[in-house]
Amino acid sequence: MHHQLQQGHEVYLLTLTKGGATKQRHRLGLSIEEMSEVRYQEMLEVKKTLGLTGMTVLDLPDSGLKYMDPREIERVVTDHIREVKPDILVSYPVHGISGFHDHLVMHAVAKQVFLALRDEGVPYLKRLAFFTIPYEGDGTFKKGNDFIIKQSLPDEIDCSVSLDEANIDALKASLDCYKTYQRVIEKAQVKELIGDAIHFELFQESFNPRLIDLADQLPS
Repeated sequence: MHHQLQQGHEVYLLTLTKGGATKQRHRLGLSIEEMSEVRYQEMLEVKKTLGLTGMTVLDLPDSGLKYMDPREIERVVTDHIREVKPDILVSYPVHGISGFHDHLVMHAVAKQVFLALRDEGVPYLKRLAFFTIPYEGDGTFKKGNDFIIKQSLPDEIDCSVSLDEANIDALKASLDCYKTYQRVIEKAQVKELIGDAIHFELFQESFNPRLIDLADQLPS
């Protein structure tokens, strides 16, 4: 996101839940509602740190998207896209990276909404991208017994964007905003996993060699 802002693009972030159902609330002795507010305040710090053009944080049920009528989720996402009118929509890959069910639901919703709006003929929506982690070894990155990070095969990745020092500093600073999640971030080695490049799968597009910028060669 920092890289896109650096290139002069507008960047809007939509978060469907406040994340209040996280297990971290037990460690802190907080209810779901209290944890939701704490995490919302952390998100506001992320917005400020990255300098996002805009951010919307909804309050759909955290860890409960799989129980919802997916059409309800599609409606709220569609409404947001109609308001922002983005050229590029970015979401989770089919494996969700972490495998978290909310991420898997969002992947399916993003594809459905993207295709429906394209069929409708909206002039602005050009590309659907899935942020991912490149394949290493057996396809999973394991740290201790707590985390399994799922990855994408090399031929599934269509765009790899190199990060400069300012991008990496912004990444670390934004992750530092999540005060209640520092143990998780350190255990999962999130900062180390990203490295010096960001990778994307592009829906119904294929590039070899890979694109080096997410906004390159947008379909007409």
